Amino acid sequence: MPQEPAPPDRPLRVHRDRGHTVLELRGEIDIAAAVRILPHMDRATGEPGARVVIDLSRVDFFDCSGLRLLYRARSRVLDHGGDLRLVCTHPLTLRVLRVTGLAALLPPQPTLDAALEQPEAASGPL
Repeated sequence: MPQEPAPPDRPLRVHRDRGHTVLELRGEIDIAAAVRILPHMDRATGEPGARVVIDLSRVDFFDCSGLRLLYRARSRVLDHGGDLRLVCTHPLTLRVLRVTGLAALLPPQPTLDAALEQPEAASGPL
């Protein structure tokens, strides 16, 4: 997958790192951003054996639209026999992930390096 730069008004940058497709979300992840992110996320998570990292380290705001994106990505990756990892450090986003139970299914890591160093199947059982 080619690297895509993220213009200032774009909530997503896609690039490759150590055999993984990294979806770096930025800014406010609300319903408007989710609509723009979804096609790119579906493309990355729909391939057999996809190895994907969703990086939320540059996210300032994350609502239920963002949660839907994460649940959808996880389901698609697992359905295709792949691996999904998550990077998140924002305290409020981490709280949302814990309260909804998503943190148990998709354990957030503090950095991209930490996520890439995790063993396969970091996205937990269905």
